Amino acid sequence: MTAALYGGARLQPAHFEPAHVPIEVARYGVDPHTLPVGSPGKVGILELGFELRGVGDEQRTDLVHHYQKSPLQIIKPLYYNPHRPDMPYTYIVATGGGILHNDRQRTDLTFGPGTSAHVTTQAHTKVYRMESGYATALVNLDVADGAYVEYLPDPVIPYVDSRLYQRTAVTLHPGATLVTGETVYAGRLTRGEHHDYAAFASDFEVRRPDGSPVAFDRARLVPHDGDVAGPAVLGGRDIVASLYVLTPQVKAAEVAEALHTAAATALAGAEDDAALFGVSVLPGDAGAWLRYVGDDTITSAEVQRTAAAAAHELITGRPAPLIRK
Repeated sequence: MTAALYGGARLQPAHFEPAHVPIEVARYGVDPHTLPVGSPGKVGILELGFELRGVGDEQRTDLVHHYQKSPLQIIKPLYYNPHRPDMPYTYIVATGGGILHNDRQRTDLTFGPGTSAHVTTQAHTKVYRMESGYATALVNLDVADGAYVEYLPDPVIPYVDSRLYQRTAVTLHPGATLVTGETVYAGRLTRGEHHDYAAFASDFEVRRPDGSPVAFDRARLVPHDGDVAGPAVLGGRDIVASLYVLTPQVKAAEVAEALHTAAATALAGAEDDAALFGVSVLPGDAGAWLRYVGDDTITSAEVQRTAAAAAHELITGRPAPLIRK
Protein backbone atom coordinates (compact mmCIF):
# COMPACT_ATOMS: atom_id res chain seq x y z
CA MET A 1 0.00 0.00 0.00
CA THR A 2 1.45 3.35 -1.05
CA ALA A 3 1.30 6.16 1.50
CA ALA A 4 -0.64 9.22 0.39
CA LEU A 5 1.48 12.22 -0.49
CA TYR A 6 1.18 15.15 1.91
CA GLY A 7 -1.06 17.77 0.35
CA GLY A 8 -1.51 15.71 -2.81
CA ALA A 9 0.30 16.10 -6.13
CA ARG A 10 0.03 19.90 -6.12
CA LEU A 11 2.35 20.20 -3.12
CA GLN A 12 5.08 17.97 -4.51
CA PRO A 13 8.24 19.69 -5.84
CA ALA A 14 7.63 18.28 -9.32
CA HIS A 15 4.55 20.50 -9.55
CA PHE A 16 5.84 23.83 -8.25
CA GLU A 17 9.60 23.72 -8.87
CA PRO A 18 10.80 25.04 -12.27
CA ALA A 19 12.50 22.47 -14.49
CA HIS A 20 15.29 25.00 -14.93
CA VAL A 21 16.33 28.06 -12.90
CA PRO A 22 18.75 30.51 -14.56
CA ILE A 23 22.20 30.41 -13.00
CA GLU A 24 21.95 34.10 -12.09
CA VAL A 25 19.32 33.09 -9.52
CA ALA A 26 20.09 29.40 -8.91
CA ARG A 27 23.58 30.16 -7.60
CA TYR A 28 22.05 31.35 -4.34
CA GLY A 29 20.97 27.79 -3.56
CA VAL A 30 18.19 26.72 -1.23
CA ASP A 31 19.91 27.01 2.13
CA PRO A 32 17.01 27.16 4.66
CA HIS A 33 18.25 30.13 6.70
CA THR A 34 14.76 30.27 8.20
CA LEU A 35 11.83 28.39 6.63
CA PRO A 36 12.83 25.94 3.89
CA VAL A 37 11.02 25.33 0.61
CA GLY A 38 7.73 23.50 1.19
CA SER A 39 7.14 24.76 4.71
CA PRO A 40 3.58 25.92 5.52
CA GLY A 41 2.88 29.14 3.65
CA LYS A 42 5.95 28.81 1.42
CA VAL A 43 4.15 27.25 -1.57
CA GLY A 44 1.30 29.16 -3.20
CA ILE A 45 -0.89 27.42 -5.77
CA LEU A 46 -3.67 28.99 -7.83
CA GLU A 47 -5.75 27.35 -10.56
CA LEU A 48 -8.54 29.12 -12.44
CA GLY A 49 -10.59 27.72 -15.31
CA PHE A 50 -12.98 29.85 -17.40
CA GLU A 51 -15.70 28.63 -19.78
CA LEU A 52 -18.36 30.24 -21.95
CA ARG A 53 -21.83 29.61 -20.53
CA GLY A 54 -25.37 30.45 -21.67
CA VAL A 55 -27.07 30.83 -25.04
CA GLY A 56 -27.26 33.76 -27.47
CA ASP A 57 -27.34 37.18 -25.82
CA GLU A 58 -27.24 35.51 -22.41
CA GLN A 59 -23.75 34.09 -22.96
CA ARG A 60 -20.99 35.11 -20.59
CA THR A 61 -17.66 33.80 -19.36
CA ASP A 62 -17.84 32.08 -15.97
CA LEU A 63 -15.21 30.85 -13.55
CA VAL A 64 -15.91 27.10 -13.48
CA HIS A 65 -12.75 25.77 -11.79
CA HIS A 66 -11.06 27.33 -8.78
CA TYR A 67 -8.34 25.94 -6.54
CA GLN A 68 -6.23 28.11 -4.26
CA LYS A 69 -3.64 27.61 -1.58
CA SER A 70 -2.39 30.56 0.41
CA PRO A 71 -0.67 32.86 -0.06
CA LEU A 72 -2.36 32.94 -3.50
CA GLN A 73 -6.09 33.55 -3.74
CA ILE A 74 -8.60 35.65 -5.68
CA ILE A 75 -11.41 38.11 -5.24
CA LYS A 76 -14.70 36.91 -6.73
CA PRO A 77 -14.79 37.84 -10.46
CA LEU A 78 -16.54 41.13 -11.17
CA TYR A 79 -18.60 42.09 -14.23
CA TYR A 80 -18.29 45.88 -14.23
CA ASN A 81 -17.56 46.66 -17.89
CA PRO A 82 -20.81 48.08 -19.36
CA HIS A 83 -19.49 47.52 -22.88
CA ARG A 84 -18.60 43.87 -22.14
CA PRO A 85 -21.04 42.60 -19.50
CA ASP A 86 -20.03 39.06 -20.45
CA MET A 87 -16.38 39.56 -19.42
CA PRO A 88 -15.22 38.86 -15.84
CA TYR A 89 -12.49 40.90 -14.17
CA THR A 90 -10.54 38.78 -11.68
CA TYR A 91 -8.00 40.01 -9.10
CA ILE A 92 -5.23 37.79 -7.74
CA VAL A 93 -4.34 38.48 -4.10
CA ALA A 94 -1.17 37.49 -2.23
CA THR A 95 -2.13 37.23 1.43
CA GLY A 96 1.47 37.22 2.66
CA GLY A 97 2.07 40.74 1.41
CA GLY A 98 5.01 39.77 -0.77
CA ILE A 99 7.52 37.11 -1.82
CA LEU A 100 10.15 35.82 0.61
CA HIS A 101 13.23 33.62 0.25
CA ASN A 102 12.46 30.00 -0.69
CA ASP A 103 8.88 30.89 -1.71
CA ARG A 104 7.47 28.94 -4.62
CA GLN A 105 4.37 30.13 -6.47
CA ARG A 106 2.52 28.52 -9.36
CA THR A 107 -0.53 29.94 -11.15
CA ASP A 108 -2.43 28.06 -13.87
CA LEU A 109 -5.06 29.97 -15.85
CA THR A 110 -7.15 28.12 -18.44
CA PHE A 111 -9.49 29.92 -20.83
CA GLY A 112 -11.92 27.79 -22.84
CA PRO A 113 -13.10 28.32 -26.43
CA GLY A 114 -14.77 31.68 -27.03
CA THR A 115 -14.18 33.02 -23.53
CA SER A 116 -13.30 36.62 -22.68
CA ALA A 117 -11.57 37.52 -19.41
CA HIS A 118 -9.31 40.03 -17.70
CA VAL A 119 -6.98 38.87 -14.91
CA THR A 120 -4.77 41.20 -12.89
CA THR A 121 -3.26 41.52 -9.42
CA GLN A 122 -4.67 43.52 -6.56
CA ALA A 123 -1.38 45.35 -5.94
CA HIS A 124 2.30 45.47 -6.84
CA THR A 125 4.31 42.30 -6.23
CA LYS A 126 6.91 42.98 -3.55
CA VAL A 127 9.98 40.74 -3.48
CA TYR A 128 11.46 41.09 -0.01
CA ARG A 129 15.10 41.06 1.06
CA MET A 130 16.62 37.58 1.21
CA GLU A 131 19.51 36.40 3.32
CA SER A 132 19.57 32.96 1.71
CA GLY A 133 17.95 31.03 -1.10
CA TYR A 134 15.76 32.49 -3.82
CA ALA A 135 12.10 32.58 -4.90
CA THR A 136 10.26 31.48 -8.03
CA ALA A 137 6.90 32.42 -9.55
CA LEU A 138 5.49 30.34 -12.41
CA VAL A 139 2.47 31.39 -14.48
CA ASN A 140 0.94 29.06 -17.09
CA LEU A 141 -1.70 30.41 -19.48
CA ASP A 142 -3.74 28.12 -21.75
CA VAL A 143 -5.84 30.13 -24.21
CA ALA A 144 -8.22 28.19 -26.47
CA ASP A 145 -9.65 28.97 -29.92
CA GLY A 146 -11.63 32.21 -30.13
CA ALA A 147 -10.76 33.32 -26.61
CA TYR A 148 -9.90 36.94 -25.79
CA VAL A 149 -7.71 37.24 -22.69
CA GLU A 150 -6.01 40.11 -20.90
CA TYR A 151 -3.48 39.09 -18.25
CA LEU A 152 -1.98 42.31 -16.91
CA PRO A 153 -0.38 42.03 -13.45
CA ASP A 154 0.86 45.08 -11.56
CA PRO A 155 4.61 45.88 -11.42
CA VAL A 156 7.20 43.78 -9.61
CA ILE A 157 9.32 45.57 -6.99
CA PRO A 158 12.52 43.68 -6.10
CA TYR A 159 13.86 44.88 -2.74
CA VAL A 160 17.52 45.06 -1.69
CA ASP A 161 19.28 41.67 -1.91
CA SER A 162 16.24 39.87 -3.33
CA ARG A 163 16.47 37.21 -6.03
CA LEU A 164 13.56 36.03 -8.09
CA TYR A 165 12.95 33.89 -11.14
CA GLN A 166 9.56 34.31 -12.80
CA ARG A 167 8.35 32.47 -15.87
CA THR A 168 5.21 33.03 -17.91
CA ALA A 169 4.51 30.12 -20.26
CA VAL A 170 1.64 30.52 -22.74
CA THR A 171 -0.09 27.91 -24.86
CA LEU A 172 -1.98 30.00 -27.43
CA HIS A 173 -4.37 28.61 -30.05
CA PRO A 174 -3.89 30.24 -33.50
CA GLY A 175 -7.45 31.61 -33.25
CA ALA A 176 -6.99 33.12 -29.77
CA THR A 177 -6.02 36.60 -28.58
CA LEU A 178 -3.80 37.45 -25.62
CA VAL A 179 -2.84 40.88 -24.25
CA THR A 180 -0.25 40.56 -21.51
CA GLY A 181 2.80 42.29 -20.10
CA GLU A 182 5.07 42.94 -17.16
CA THR A 183 6.72 45.90 -15.45
CA VAL A 184 9.77 45.79 -13.18
CA TYR A 185 10.99 48.61 -10.94
CA ALA A 186 14.61 49.07 -9.85
CA GLY A 187 13.46 48.74 -6.23
CA ARG A 188 11.67 50.94 -3.70
CA LEU A 189 12.40 54.11 -5.60
CA THR A 190 10.96 56.46 -2.97
CA ARG A 191 13.46 55.00 -0.48
CA GLY A 192 16.38 55.56 -2.79
CA GLU A 193 16.78 51.95 -3.93
CA HIS A 194 18.14 51.72 -7.46
CA HIS A 195 19.03 48.23 -8.67
CA ASP A 196 20.14 47.01 -5.24
CA TYR A 197 18.48 43.60 -5.69
CA ALA A 198 20.78 40.61 -6.17
CA ALA A 199 19.21 39.09 -9.28
CA PHE A 200 15.98 39.22 -11.26
CA ALA A 201 15.38 36.73 -14.08
CA SER A 202 12.28 36.51 -16.23
CA ASP A 203 11.22 34.24 -19.08
CA PHE A 204 8.18 34.86 -21.29
CA GLU A 205 7.39 32.20 -23.85
CA VAL A 206 4.47 31.57 -26.19
CA ARG A 207 3.84 28.31 -28.02
CA ARG A 208 1.05 26.83 -30.11
CA PRO A 209 -0.81 23.75 -28.82
CA ASP A 210 1.47 21.53 -30.93
CA GLY A 211 4.51 23.00 -29.18
CA SER A 212 5.72 25.17 -32.05
CA PRO A 213 7.28 28.46 -30.85
CA VAL A 214 5.64 31.84 -31.38
CA ALA A 215 7.60 34.32 -29.26
CA PHE A 216 10.22 34.31 -26.51
CA ASP A 217 11.54 37.10 -24.31
CA ARG A 218 14.31 36.72 -21.73
CA ALA A 219 15.47 39.12 -19.01
CA ARG A 220 18.51 38.63 -16.80
CA LEU A 221 19.12 41.61 -14.51
CA VAL A 222 22.16 41.29 -12.23
CA PRO A 223 23.18 44.70 -10.85
CA HIS A 224 26.74 45.75 -10.13
CA ASP A 225 27.11 48.80 -7.90
CA GLY A 226 23.56 49.89 -8.63
CA ASP A 227 23.88 49.56 -12.41
CA VAL A 228 22.46 46.96 -14.79
CA ALA A 229 24.80 46.55 -17.75
CA GLY A 230 24.69 49.27 -20.42
CA PRO A 231 22.49 50.99 -23.01
CA ALA A 232 21.35 47.69 -24.53
CA VAL A 233 19.70 46.73 -21.22
CA LEU A 234 18.30 49.64 -19.19
CA GLY A 235 20.78 52.43 -19.76
CA GLY A 236 20.67 53.51 -16.11
CA ARG A 237 16.88 53.76 -15.98
CA ASP A 238 14.69 52.60 -13.12
CA ILE A 239 11.72 51.01 -14.88
CA VAL A 240 11.31 48.55 -17.72
CA ALA A 241 7.88 47.54 -19.02
CA SER A 242 6.73 45.25 -21.81
CA LEU A 243 3.35 44.71 -23.43
CA TYR A 244 2.66 41.82 -25.81
CA VAL A 245 -0.40 41.67 -28.05
CA LEU A 246 -0.89 38.37 -29.87
CA THR A 247 -3.97 38.14 -32.07
CA PRO A 248 -5.21 36.83 -35.44
CA GLN A 249 -8.04 39.37 -35.46
CA VAL A 250 -5.95 42.34 -36.65
CA LYS A 251 -2.83 42.53 -38.78
CA ALA A 252 0.39 42.86 -36.80
CA ALA A 253 1.27 46.16 -38.48
CA GLU A 254 -2.04 47.66 -37.32
CA VAL A 255 -1.45 46.46 -33.77
CA ALA A 256 2.05 47.94 -33.80
CA GLU A 257 0.74 51.28 -35.06
CA ALA A 258 -1.93 51.38 -32.35
CA LEU A 259 0.63 50.63 -29.63
CA HIS A 260 3.04 53.25 -30.96
CA THR A 261 0.36 55.94 -31.16
CA ALA A 262 -0.89 55.15 -27.65
CA ALA A 263 2.59 55.24 -26.10
CA ALA A 264 3.50 58.47 -27.88
CA THR A 265 0.26 60.06 -26.69
CA ALA A 266 0.88 58.97 -23.10
CA LEU A 267 4.39 60.43 -23.18
CA ALA A 268 3.31 63.75 -24.66
CA GLY A 269 3.88 66.29 -21.92
CA ALA A 270 5.17 63.69 -19.45
CA GLU A 271 7.89 64.93 -17.13
CA ASP A 272 10.26 62.02 -17.66
CA ASP A 273 13.25 62.94 -19.79
CA ALA A 274 14.58 59.38 -19.47
CA ALA A 275 11.54 57.77 -21.09
CA LEU A 276 12.08 55.77 -24.27
CA PHE A 277 9.96 53.18 -26.03
CA GLY A 278 9.95 51.01 -29.09
CA VAL A 279 7.38 48.89 -30.91
CA SER A 280 7.85 46.04 -33.36
CA VAL A 281 5.87 43.18 -34.88
CA LEU A 282 6.22 39.61 -33.66
CA PRO A 283 7.37 36.75 -35.91
CA GLY A 284 4.85 35.19 -38.26
CA ASP A 285 2.51 38.18 -38.10
CA ALA A 286 1.42 36.87 -34.67
CA GLY A 287 1.04 40.37 -33.20
CA ALA A 288 3.19 43.18 -31.86
CA TRP A 289 4.96 44.20 -28.69
CA LEU A 290 5.99 47.35 -26.86
CA ARG A 291 9.06 47.91 -24.68
CA TYR A 292 9.39 50.97 -22.45
CA VAL A 293 12.13 52.25 -20.13
CA GLY A 294 12.03 55.32 -17.92
CA ASP A 295 12.31 56.69 -14.39
CA ASP A 296 8.80 57.83 -13.48
CA THR A 297 6.31 55.26 -12.15
CA ILE A 298 3.24 57.33 -13.04
CA THR A 299 4.41 57.75 -16.62
CA SER A 300 5.21 54.07 -17.04
CA ALA A 301 1.78 53.09 -15.68
CA GLU A 302 0.07 55.50 -18.07
CA VAL A 303 2.02 54.16 -21.06
CA GLN A 304 1.09 50.58 -20.16
CA ARG A 305 -2.56 51.45 -19.46
CA THR A 306 -3.00 53.52 -22.62
CA ALA A 307 -1.35 50.92 -24.85
CA ALA A 308 -3.38 48.04 -23.39
CA ALA A 309 -6.59 50.05 -23.77
CA ALA A 310 -5.72 50.81 -27.40
CA ALA A 311 -5.22 47.11 -28.08
CA HIS A 312 -8.52 46.30 -26.37
CA GLU A 313 -10.45 48.79 -28.48
CA LEU A 314 -8.70 47.84 -31.73
CA ILE A 315 -9.44 44.14 -31.31
CA THR A 316 -12.87 44.17 -29.63
CA GLY A 317 -14.25 47.36 -31.19
CA ARG A 318 -15.28 48.63 -27.75
CA PRO A 319 -13.61 51.04 -25.30
CA ALA A 320 -11.67 49.56 -22.42
CA PRO A 321 -12.90 50.30 -18.88
CA LEU A 322 -10.76 51.90 -16.20
CA ILE A 323 -9.46 48.97 -14.20
CA ARG A 324 -10.49 49.44 -10.57
CA LYS A 325 -7.79 48.96 -7.95
